[in-house]
Amino acid sequence: MSAVWPVSRAAVRRRRMQTMVIGVVVLLSTTMIVVALGLLAASSGPFDQAYTKQSGAHLVASYDRSKVSDAQLTSAAQSAAAAAGPFGQATLDLSSTRIMGIPLSLVAVGRADPGGPVDRLNVWKGRWADKPGEIVLNRNPTDSTGRGAPTVGSTVTVAGGQRLTIVGFAYSVSGSADAWVTPAQMTSLKPTSTQMLYRFAQAATNAQVSAGQSAVTAGLPSGALVGTQSYLALRALATGEPNTFVPFLMVFGWLGLAVAVLIVANVVSGAVVAGFKHIGVLKALGFTPTQVMTVYLAMVSIPAIVGCAIGTVLGNVLAESLLTRAFENYGAGGIGVPVWVDVAAMLGVPALVALSALVPALRARSLSAAEAISAGSAPRAGRGLRAQRWLSGTRLPRAVSLGLGLPFARPARTALTLAAVVLGVTSVTLAVGLGKSLTTYQTAASRVGAVDLAMFGGVPDGGAPPPGEEAPPGAKLSDAADEALLRSTPGVSSVTASRELDMRLAGTNTDLRVSFYRGDFETLGYRILDGRWFDGPGQVVVSERFLRQRGLAVGDTVTLQAQGKSVQVRIVGKALYNSGDEVLSNWQTLALVAPTMRASLYEINLKQGTDLDAYVKAVQAGDSGLQETSGQDAGSFVAIVLATVVLLTLMLGTVAALGVFNTVVLNTRERRRDLGMLKSIGMTPSQVTLMVVTSMTALGAIGGLLGIPLGILAHRLVVPAMANGAQVAMPAFMLDVYPLSLLALLVLAGILISAAGAYIPARSAAHTTIAEVLHNE
Repeated sequence: MSAVWPVSRAAVRRRRMQTMVIGVVVLLSTTMIVVALGLLAASSGPFDQAYTKQSGAHLVASYDRSKVSDAQLTSAAQSAAAAAGPFGQATLDLSSTRIMGIPLSLVAVGRADPGGPVDRLNVWKGRWADKPGEIVLNRNPTDSTGRGAPTVGSTVTVAGGQRLTIVGFAYSVSGSADAWVTPAQMTSLKPTSTQMLYRFAQAATNAQVSAGQSAVTAGLPSGALVGTQSYLALRALATGEPNTFVPFLMVFGWLGLAVAVLIVANVVSGAVVAGFKHIGVLKALGFTPTQVMTVYLAMVSIPAIVGCAIGTVLGNVLAESLLTRAFENYGAGGIGVPVWVDVAAMLGVPALVALSALVPALRARSLSAAEAISAGSAPRAGRGLRAQRWLSGTRLPRAVSLGLGLPFARPARTALTLAAVVLGVTSVTLAVGLGKSLTTYQTAASRVGAVDLAMFGGVPDGGAPPPGEEAPPGAKLSDAADEALLRSTPGVSSVTASRELDMRLAGTNTDLRVSFYRGDFETLGYRILDGRWFDGPGQVVVSERFLRQRGLAVGDTVTLQAQGKSVQVRIVGKALYNSGDEVLSNWQTLALVAPTMRASLYEINLKQGTDLDAYVKAVQAGDSGLQETSGQDAGSFVAIVLATVVLLTLMLGTVAALGVFNTVVLNTRERRRDLGMLKSIGMTPSQVTLMVVTSMTALGAIGGLLGIPLGILAHRLVVPAMANGAQVAMPAFMLDVYPLSLLALLVLAGILISAAGAYIPARSAAHTTIAEVLHNE
């Protein structure tokens, strides 16, 4: 066995092209496998992973400072697995400041740093507050922003006249606060409550969280606990959010895994056939059958191990980048690939390569020296001759007819190569379809571009201020006057006024955000999927998710409660949007609950050619309190999907092209004598290149014709399943994403994959001299 290693190493150096192909394919395949398994592992529970990574609080509790001391809270918290606090907590009235156009009140907490044993905060922009007069706002990194959004360096003014400078944005996966200041600043804000954050050893169920709460509050004064928030409620909310990206990644993970397995098997099996002659020589020199098999397995395993190692590193980098972007909405600063994925790749891929080589290697092991030496020569006479004779009788150029006949000489190898191309085209077709469906859905659900301008105009309910009094922040005119102003300003096409109100769904502890519309609400971009728009009092329109989460249907009635009043409403329609806790209604329904409320937002569409800035200036000349605010935005979802589609399509296409590359290398090496004879009778290098490339582009065209229907079928099955899992509606028109022009391009994708893989070895074969061929003979 001492001769096995030197012979294997020499074979690796001598067969540089084969070594390179195996190494590159294994590298890309391993990268795809690591990315796929990493995404699959993460998609099983991104919220839990992010929560664990940031040590999110299992329980956020607020206590009455007048009834319990910090020392008592610290002592009682010893029963928890980990605790953070006590932190001073206060509600900041920002009625004199407008953030993103809307006056807010913020729950602020005094905290010295973003770290700690519980609820480590992700400071993703700016820095942490380190002195009085500074504040850090809680904002999700994926939240869309528009004109008027707060930035680092801007200020807010709280009740009492204190001005706080925004120095950073952080995100709490626990949802523990709206903002954070230093403990010294909190003291000057006069906190009214104390916050404690807990993690428990057992917190998988509501009962376990309740048990943990009982333990940390045991012995505290009665009435000290004023409110709690369990992380289980946050998890239920997170899993109910639009999560189409996770199944999107899972589908491509499995698809990438299948492509990698097929291509590795195809490339290595072809390499075994190319090595038969070498194995025959070894047998003639006295190597035993087992030694011969070991030499060959080592010969293909060396580049496979190197490629696997590099691919694992590259896969970790790509997977972590994708995971961070995909799941940053859970507050994750970065989700890494689990160790078991790297171990599985490092052990599984080389094992896959060895198993792919084992069957043909066992065949070589059983051959005699003479049989093995002759096994790698050119195909037997007569194989594919019938097809060649038929093609020679056509009017096609001779180089083209010869190229079309080449695949028939090695039908088994041709079948494997065609399968790779079919799977590559299927992947590209599915990728393009998924990308178009998801981006079309998200754009429609987010109403991107449906409204030209949104203006904030809220004032305290009741209309304009009394004569002689200073106008509060917001519009200076009455609601009716503001709407008349907006409609009379030149260039306007439609105006819709709206007001949001938090209402309780009767019989539950669920708070809903109800948007009441007045005016041209049909122009807001909502798509009605079932039923109709409201046209009278007591009517609402909801989303698919709202109906599924509550077991309701269009036509059912529910009761909403607010401001001490209850109103029974009928669900008259289902619209296309994501939220499960948002309800759409009209002004007549608002009048049943709060008849004196005025609109807080006006959404305006302008006539084509109208200057937006000029319109805003004209409106503000009539009412300076009307302020432009950010409109609808699809956020980062569309960009992430498109980037992922491009990346995965390029990876799948590259691996498929390498499969074609390997096949052409084997074919041209086997037919060196034939190529030399063709060149000797006058065939030019360009004609040789055309012949070889034609042999593969024909497979590409067939692969495109076979792969496109499979890709469309997969798209038709996968997209509704993804929509169903995400509890969203996917209308039929969003599945029709394959126009004839796109189908033609997808056929060209198969041809391009094959031509790209065949061109380099075809050029190499075309420039082989006749003398070199004769010398090899």
